[in-house]
Formats: sequence, structure tokens, C-alpha cells
Amino acid sequence: MKNGLFLIIVIITLCFLGTVYESVSFATSVNVSADVQGLCGNGIVNPGEQCDGSNLNGESCTSRGFSGGTLSCNATCTFNTSACTTVSPGGGGGGGGGGGISIPVVQTAVNFSGKAYPLSKITVLKDGQKAITSIAGPDANFNISLSGLSMGDYTFSVYGEDKDGLRSSLFTFSVYVTSGATTNISGIFISPTIGVNKSEVRKGDNIAIFGRSIPNGDITISVNSDEEFFSRTKADIDGVYLYNFDTSVLEMGQHSTKSKVALNGEISSFGRMVGFLVGTKNVDASVGKTAIKGDLNDDNRVNLVDFSIAAYWYKKTMSVEIAAKEIDRLNGDGKIDLADFSIMAFYWTG
Repeated sequence: MKNGLFLIIVIITLCFLGTVYESVSFATSVNVSADVQGLCGNGIVNPGEQCDGSNLNGESCTSRGFSGGTLSCNATCTFNTSACTTVSPGGGGGGGGGGGISIPVVQTAVNFSGKAYPLSKITVLKDGQKAITSIAGPDANFNISLSGLSMGDYTFSVYGEDKDGLRSSLFTFSVYVTSGATTNISGIFISPTIGVNKSEVRKGDNIAIFGRSIPNGDITISVNSDEEFFSRTKADIDGVYLYNFDTSVLEMGQHSTKSKVALNGEISSFGRMVGFLVGTKNVDASVGKTAIKGDLNDDNRVNLVDFSIAAYWYKKTMSVEIAAKEIDRLNGDGKIDLADFSIMAFYWTG
């Protein structure tokens, strides 16, 4: 009880200090780069811009081929020649207009690219809320662009859902988005989905462990017991893998399994765990998995990663969909408050 009370005090203190959310690293393999194609509005003529605000880069109406008038700069950092004039051979003045090179406006956007499973549904969460969905190609590669963002810090999560309705764990990372820039997040490698065909298996019988991943990927399956057992198999050209595990090596009781994939030197992290019981009879499993309380990133653990996600949502308003499905897996009241942190402390695994 003392340990639980101490943990609650530590969690509350960290929440108010706001330090944990800033310090937790969610992903290690993702590559982030900012493609600044035009920082329009900073008063500096950057590559790809004709002008910026009052900075006309030394140009004027006459240098642009007009007889006179006043040259200005559009909000898109292109020249505005509507106030420039042209004198016709007959002596009459004429209104200017047109001219200049059309330069595309660069929005504040983030591009996500990586590998999942062939024709799988890819979902991007922005600060815990569903932002955009797309479909991976037949080769399992995906590329998603999220635009119309404001400058600032964001926490993005990406997950895949295979044709059987099994979801991967969340691939989560924090990124600072620069105004007027396209931030490219590449190297996302979604961990495999996983399922089992029995919720309880009679000791000595096989249990089928299956899921989807990148085509032809080398799958490593871990089965947790008093001793951790590793098995290997290979996904087929459609990304499907299946391994029949002999449970005679396992003790009676509760166990769990997870998987990861490797291909061409790239390795994903282990994905979400699914549990099964080694007992005296065989019971078919239902598709999917019920998340344990406090496990906000689907890794079957309750630790600082989950706490940091909850800390972000502390006293913030959530939509009904997100509260029910993505974030509030604690007391289900649609908000994160001190009651939720006390529940998280009870289920804490570290």
C-alpha cells in the first residue's frame, strides 16, 4: 500500500511539473526531416520565393518589364504587378497586370512513410485523435500526407489494421512542426499483427500463432513463460505468417505471445501481446484482444510511456470516440484526472 501511495504521489508531481511527456522517447527507428520549401512571411527571400513582405529582392515594376507603377508582394511570396503600368505606343496609360512566375504555395504539412502489410488500413493519430487514414500498397509500403497544421509540438501515432481486423501496436513519436515547411517522417516500420486460435490450449497440444506483416519478412515469435521461448517463421508473399507452437514445454497457467519482423537489415519492434491459457482443455479464441487497464499503447505493459500519454490528456476534453477507444481505458468517464492516475498506479508494471 505504501509503494502504491508513493507511486501515486510521484505520478501527480510529475504530471504538474510536465516533465515526463517531454522526456519519453517513443520510437527509435523513425527518420524526421523538415523540407523547408518556402518560409513565406519571415521577411527573408528564401529559395523558391520571389519576394517576402516588403522585401522585393531589389525588384521593381520597371525591372519586371513595365513602364512604372508600384510593385508589391503577395501573401504567397510572389510578385503582385496589378499596380504596375504600361504606356502604349499611342500615349495612353494602361493598367498592368499579370506577369511573374507562379510558385506553388507550401503548406505546413507532415508526410508519413514506411512499411506495414499489403493493402492494410493505416491510421494516423494526432495528439491521440484520429487525423487521417489510408491504405498501404500491395508491396506494404505507405505514404500519407497530413496538411493544414499549425506550427508547434505534436505527438503522432501510426498503426496498421490487417484484413482480419487485427490491429498493430501504436508506433508513437513526438515531432516539432515548422510553419511553412513539410516535415518528412520516414522509416516507420509497423510491427506485425498477431492472434492465436485458442484462448485455452490443452498442455501438449499445438496453438496456432498467426498474423500479417511485410511480404517475405522473417518473423520472430516470443512466447513468455517462466522461460522465454523464441521461434522463427517466414511471412508469405501476401504478408501472412503462421506458426504452430508445441505447448508441451510450457507450464500450466497464463502465457502471452508477441512477434516482430526483419527484412533487408530493417527490424521492427515487438508488437502487441496476446494472452492464452495452458490448461486441461481446448477453447477457441475470439478474434482480437481486450486491452488491460492503463495500457494506452497496446504493449501489454503499464509504464512511463502510458503515463506520458495520459499526462498529455490531463484535464483536457476528448471526443466520445477517442475517450472510448483510444485514451480513457481507465475508468471510462471520458476524461483523464487524478482518479485515472490512481488506477494506473494499481496496474503499474514498470
